[in-house]
Formats: sequence, C-alpha cells, structure tokens
Amino acid sequence: MKEEFLEPVYRELDKSNAKQSGNVIKAEDFNVAGYTKVTVEEESLGGVKFILKKDENDTIKEIKFVCSCGESKTILLDYTD
Repeated sequence: MKEEFLEPVYRELDKSNAKQSGNVIKAEDFNVAGYTKVTVEEESLGGVKFILKKDENDTIKEIKFVCSCGESKTILLDYTD
C-alpha cells in the first residue's frame, strides 16, 4: 500500500565523458549523477504547465513553465555556497 503513494524516482545520467561516435551510446560511457523526481502541475485558466524537478529529498532543483503555445522558461536553483 505504501508504494502506491510514492513519486517515481528517476536516475540522472552524466554524459560528460561519453564519446560521440555514431548513434550508439554504450552504458559504460555514462555515470549516475544523482536521482530526481518530476512533478507536472497544470493551471486551468492560463494553460500553463509547471514542471518541478526535485532531488530524492524533495528539494526543488528546477522549475519549468510551459505555455500552451509551446514556449517555455526554466529556473534552475543551485543551493551550493
């Protein structure tokens, strides 16, 4: 019953040392950079979707505003000093 209410957690991949040769990317070229949760909320009046990216501790890392016309704006939050 507890699993029904948990948000899915996705792995973030770091591809900084991935080689760009062809269309195939090998698994050993990637590192897991962290974990993230994605939540989508939609405002009914303005047709704007809010996409929240959180880390596994529910700290918001990114807020994306997506308009029904297709344009989007992103706010990245960095908590490091």
